[in-house]
Amino acid sequence: ELAVRRLGGEPLHLSQSEVGLGARESVPDVARTLDRWVDGIVARTFEHSVLEELAASAGVPVINALTDLEHPCQGLADLLTLRERFGRLRGLSLAFIGEGNNVFNSLALLGSSLGLEVRIAHPEGYGPDAGVMRSATRIGRLNGGRVVVSPSPKAAARGADALYTDTWVSMGSEAGASARRVAFLGYTIDAKLLAVAPPHAVVMHCLPAHRGEEISADAIDGPRSVVFDQAENRLWAQQALLAEIYSPPA
Repeated sequence: ELAVRRLGGEPLHLSQSEVGLGARESVPDVARTLDRWVDGIVARTFEHSVLEELAASAGVPVINALTDLEHPCQGLADLLTLRERFGRLRGLSLAFIGEGNNVFNSLALLGSSLGLEVRIAHPEGYGPDAGVMRSATRIGRLNGGRVVVSPSPKAAARGADALYTDTWVSMGSEAGASARRVAFLGYTIDAKLLAVAPPHAVVMHCLPAHRGEEISADAIDGPRSVVFDQAENRLWAQQALLAEIYSPPA
């Protein structure tokens, strides 16, 4: 909403309780109605299939603000943060420690398209989507990037320019929180893991963070953290995305 306002637009916020997307009213009907009111739709739908249905039915641009499969807007902010810190993207290595979730999926797809090596170390049963990995591998071959599954957090951290993590209990998985916390023991970005990485490596997290679980307080609050640069860059990245979509051709 802030990005829209700063670019001179007027945001209209509609919650799921107000719209009843796919429940009170069908997704195509919601899309066609919004077509008559707005110039674009920024949607957090959770289910990726709902986003695809919304985009297929709408006549205006639809921006994926988050689904259970991808989180590309976060990925844009993350890559902007890396570009600011290192002055480049091509040739960087990013180690993702934890679940192969929507954030990792977007980092894998975006990073492989821009020449990064995106690694992941995950507990058994919490790996990334197989289709995303196939797509990222194919994209990487064409653009000089690649995705790598590492056998352990330490293996992923060695030589990495950035260590990235996300919450152990993702949105929608709260029912299995206790089992997840057991499964993810040892998958924490802390001083011990940072000691394995190069001295220049930065610490990343998309927030909200749980200090003492996926990341230690000294890691997220320390001098190597760019977590709040990422948070700031969500605004700039989304402004850039909107400007790219809505600016008239040069």
